[in-house]
Amino acid sequence: MIWLIVVAVVVVLFLLWLAVTFNRLVRKRNQVADAWAGIDVQLTRRANLVPNLVEVVKGYRDFEQNTLERVVEARSQAINAKSAGPAERGQAEQGVGGALKTVFAVAEAYPDLQANKSFLSLQTELVTLEEDIAFSRRYYNAQVRDFNTRQQTFPTLILAGPLGFTTSEYFQAEDDEREVPRAQL
Repeated sequence: MIWLIVVAVVVVLFLLWLAVTFNRLVRKRNQVADAWAGIDVQLTRRANLVPNLVEVVKGYRDFEQNTLERVVEARSQAINAKSAGPAERGQAEQGVGGALKTVFAVAEAYPDLQANKSFLSLQTELVTLEEDIAFSRRYYNAQVRDFNTRQQTFPTLILAGPLGFTTSEYFQAEDDEREVPRAQL
């Protein structure tokens, strides 16, 4: 009789552990999805501002057409990668960030453009948005790290695969975000 009670307690404890483990994995997976949605919102906002920037800059007839074409092409690639995974989307979005930096760098040679209120407003908004994207990326990657770690540690590792959980991809930073800032002399 005692043997039967011990077996019943072990089975109940196992089922309880199974339920708790499953629920924790679902919660972490949902946190990853929520964090990704936050990145998606920021990237969509940036993509929506790019045409406005292009229109403002187009008004300056001497502005480098090649630079504008690169911005438009990078935006198109980013929009086409919207349904891709984080790694592929990160590469597409890196092109947008690089193209925008080029526009701002070239714009420094145009004093009239630098004085344009619309351009300055868009520039400020895009710089703020880049900071928001970086924050969202860090938050997302932290959630991915926690989710992947939870799946890959014992004893959860035993259940994660059979329950259909797979590791998530990181949203990588742009190469120049990883560089240490240099002092301006």
